[in-house]
Amino acid sequence: MIYQGNAVSVQLLDDGIAELKFDLQGESVNKFNKETVEDLGKAVDAIKGNSDIKGLVVTSGKSVFIVGADITEFTDMFKLPEDEIAGWCLKSNQVFNAFEDLDIPKVVAVNGIALGGGLEMCLAADFRVLSEKAQVGLPEVKLGLFPGFGGTVRLPRVIGVDNAVEWIAAGGQHKADKALKVGVADAVVAHDKVNDAAIDLVKQCLAGKIDFRAK
Repeated sequence: MIYQGNAVSVQLLDDGIAELKFDLQGESVNKFNKETVEDLGKAVDAIKGNSDIKGLVVTSGKSVFIVGADITEFTDMFKLPEDEIAGWCLKSNQVFNAFEDLDIPKVVAVNGIALGGGLEMCLAADFRVLSEKAQVGLPEVKLGLFPGFGGTVRLPRVIGVDNAVEWIAAGGQHKADKALKVGVADAVVAHDKVNDAAIDLVKQCLAGKIDFRAK
């Protein structure tokens, strides 16, 4: 095991490919609470420090991928001074940026719901493979919140400004075929094949068949 936290783990598979798995202990779903964000940062540091890792697949140990941020933490957080809130936002974004900046092919295997911060995590990777049962979106606008983990920047880069404005402003929850059509998903596969398909895509990148840096 390369890294083991309460929410995130990293282990080396075959052919230099590592698996970063979200599996928040004591919870029925994965969500981005403070602990998970901090865990992700530590996992990324562990990956950066391991030269054996040539590619990365991101998975979930639960029936959903990540349902979003933990909004139960917001009540106390929003009572803080503005500079402390801004500092938390900056620190959190630095974690997602560090993941994005890993100079290895990164493919997310989305096995179920990936909403809000869950989708923003996917957007920080190079490729997204979705299960046919997956659903993705940025519904936080319905709570009066804008995507805070980089989604307002990364989504337009992936699907264009027109589609991104619609996804962000309407806050819809989209099925896998819709995600594939607009370009959020790079592939949609059978539910029981999503992890294998993501690993295969990493292998194609490592073999030089796909230029992940250009992507």
